[in-house]
Amino acid sequence: MSANRARSGGTPVARSRFAPDRGLTFRMVLTMVVLAVLYVVLIAAISLATEAWILGILIGLGVLWGQWYFSDKLALSAMGAREVSPEEDPGLHAMVDRLCALADMPKPKVAVAHTDLPNAFAAGRSPKRAVVCVTDGIRRRLDERELEAVMSHELSHVAHRDVLVMTVASVVGVLAGFITRMFLWSGMTRSRGNNNNAALMVLVVMVVAAVVYFVSFLLTRLLSRYRELAADRAGAVLTGQPSALASALTKISGDMARIPAKDLRAAEPYNAFFFVPALTGKLDIASLFASHPPLDKRLAQLDKISVELGRE
Repeated sequence: MSANRARSGGTPVARSRFAPDRGLTFRMVLTMVVLAVLYVVLIAAISLATEAWILGILIGLGVLWGQWYFSDKLALSAMGAREVSPEEDPGLHAMVDRLCALADMPKPKVAVAHTDLPNAFAAGRSPKRAVVCVTDGIRRRLDERELEAVMSHELSHVAHRDVLVMTVASVVGVLAGFITRMFLWSGMTRSRGNNNNAALMVLVVMVVAAVVYFVSFLLTRLLSRYRELAADRAGAVLTGQPSALASALTKISGDMARIPAKDLRAAEPYNAFFFVPALTGKLDIASLFASHPPLDKRLAQLDKISVELGRE
């Protein structure tokens, strides 16, 4: 097995032995560039209608910095998880140690969430400041081989740095709504002409904010679906056990329907960061905006990788 070669082009891995993905890198860069442009347009629209646009910029930058710097702590807090030491959970730490040695990457912090929701996620602003978290629910349902495959998937998110991009990208749409509400509710609008001009500027800001929110939502969903496929590929190639990851996916997806609806609803806002999405119902037209690719597509990709590794 050549774990240090990309399936998409054979480029050597510079920072870890996880297979790199040019498609993922391109999508991350494109997403950040587009969102940065949209954010500047929104601030420009607000600046035309109010003299308090500097406040909007400062608030926006402050929120972005907070999401970047405290992303790991915010993610753990949202899931009610806590970091565990090697003494508290030697088995889980030993598994992460093995995978990090295999991938030649810094070991992230390890956390556990005491919930029956079967899932795992990674968070953090860099590989050295990252955290990987598993729930009690996923540990009860998977054997060691399957759980190791899931952890390899999550560690690949850290190595690819897509966790940081998703964190920053997901907050831009929220910022658009927040800044616009602040602009409207505070009564800061000051006409630079007549009342018609003031009403027109309010309408312009609302339209721009709506576009920024929709585009940021769509881009993060598209990036989220691709990054899950990329993590499946990289994690399976690293361990050489795509069948274990396929088995874990099948088990967790099947058991998700047995989780109480209230628990799934509480977890849904964080779907983009989960190994398997917490879903409360069937997907139809909503699948166009799903945070994860369909299960059959993920399994088909893993079957293909199994065949490729078998030939090698």
